[in-house]
Amino acid sequence: MKLCVALDLPNEKENISLAKSLKKCDVWLKVGLRSFIRDGKNIVSELKNINDGFKIFLDLKLYDIPNTMADAAESIAELNVEMFNVHASSGKTAMKMVMDRLNGVKNPPIVLSVTALTSFDESGFWAIYNENIEKKALQFAKESYESGLEGVVCSVYESLMIKSHTNDNFLTLTPGIRPFGDERKDDQKRVADIKTAHENRCDFIVVGRPIYQAKNPFDATQKILDNIGEF
Repeated sequence: MKLCVALDLPNEKENISLAKSLKKCDVWLKVGLRSFIRDGKNIVSELKNINDGFKIFLDLKLYDIPNTMADAAESIAELNVEMFNVHASSGKTAMKMVMDRLNGVKNPPIVLSVTALTSFDESGFWAIYNENIEKKALQFAKESYESGLEGVVCSVYESLMIKSHTNDNFLTLTPGIRPFGDERKDDQKRVADIKTAHENRCDFIVVGRPIYQAKNPFDATQKILDNIGEF
C-alpha cells in the first residue's frame, strides 16, 4: 500500500514548502484541480526538482466527449506524471479512446477512473445516478477494467468487492483516509482508517488534512508510513 499526499493548500508556496518537508519520504504527491489551474503545468517539474523520486498523481478527473478526453490524456502524458484519472461515467467509448491514444506513448502514466466520489452519501448519489453507491461503483469499475484502465478511485468500502469482480492487480486508490483515529469527516462522507484500508486491500491511500494540518507534516507522514509498514 502506497501513501499519496494531497497537495491541497491555499497557494503554490505552501504546497512547495510541504513537498520540501517530505523530500526524504517515499510518497506519491497528488496535484488536484485547484492547484493545477492556479499553478499551471510547471508545478509538476517544480515538485520533481525537489525530489526526482516523487511520483505525481494528477487528479483532474477528466470528463468530456471521447476525443477531447483522449487529446487531454495525450497532453497529460507529456507532463511526465505517473498517474492521472478520468470519470468512469464518461463511458466505455471515452475510456477506451483514452487508452488507445496512450498506446503510442513511451512510459505512459497509469490511468484510473473515478467511480463514486467519497463526498457522496447514499441519498446524494441516488439523486444523480438513480442507483445505490455499491452497485453503481461496481458497474463503473467493471466498465473501466473492460476498457483497459489500470484501476479506480473508490472508497475503502468498495475496494475488496471491486478486486473480486475484476482482477487482484486492478488498482484501487482510496481517498477519505483518517490515519490517526480522527472522526471528523469534513467534506468526505465515507472515511476509514489505515487498518480498514489494508483489510480491503487498497493499493493507494490518499491523505491530506491529517498531514498538512499537523504541527510537523514530516513526523505525521512518517508515522503513517510506519503504520502502513506494520501490515
